[in-house]
Amino acid sequence: MKKTALVTMLSALALSAAMLAVTAGTQSSADAQGAAAAKSGGVFTADPVHSSVLFRIKHMNTSFFYGRFNDISGKFSMEGDGMTIDVSVKADSVDTGNKKRDEHVTGNDFFSAKEFPTITFKADKLAKSGDAFTGTGQLTFRGLTKPVEVSITPTGSGTNRGGKPIAGFEAKATFKRSDFGNDYMVGPLSDEVGLIVSLQGVQN
Repeated sequence: MKKTALVTMLSALALSAAMLAVTAGTQSSADAQGAAAAKSGGVFTADPVHSSVLFRIKHMNTSFFYGRFNDISGKFSMEGDGMTIDVSVKADSVDTGNKKRDEHVTGNDFFSAKEFPTITFKADKLAKSGDAFTGTGQLTFRGLTKPVEVSITPTGSGTNRGGKPIAGFEAKATFKRSDFGNDYMVGPLSDEVGLIVSLQGVQN
């Protein structure tokens, strides 16, 4: 009986290992297909649940404070040595972790969100430089559009649970808010603002 039970257990373990190997192989194949799709030039639509847009500003020349936007949309594509990106956030979706500060930031001293509800960044001529894409895009903030230098690093590709190709990247840029007509409290708050955009997209 003991010998039979041991044989049965070993057989079950062997079967489980084989099934795991098949599953891993299938997932690996799907991820490879997703990676290939990411490089094929398809358009990816941002998944807002798995994307983040952050900003940072220096306070009292002492420390950096970070905030985020909760309403994100956009598209991007990567093809060979080129990349395009079109990202938007709703200005009134800013989240600084403090309700009163959020109300102040969305007001006329900073975002003027009622008058200018959307902040956008668009670039269609980003060139590959090493493992990253670099170039100039157009940032629209407070109704003004200005060129901004950006560096974008692809962060991965594969497939989602539904089997669709996905890809991600992280972009970094800085700009002076005074260039966009916002010089409120420049000094106590830095003029320079840093942006971090981390998007995960699903291929259309």
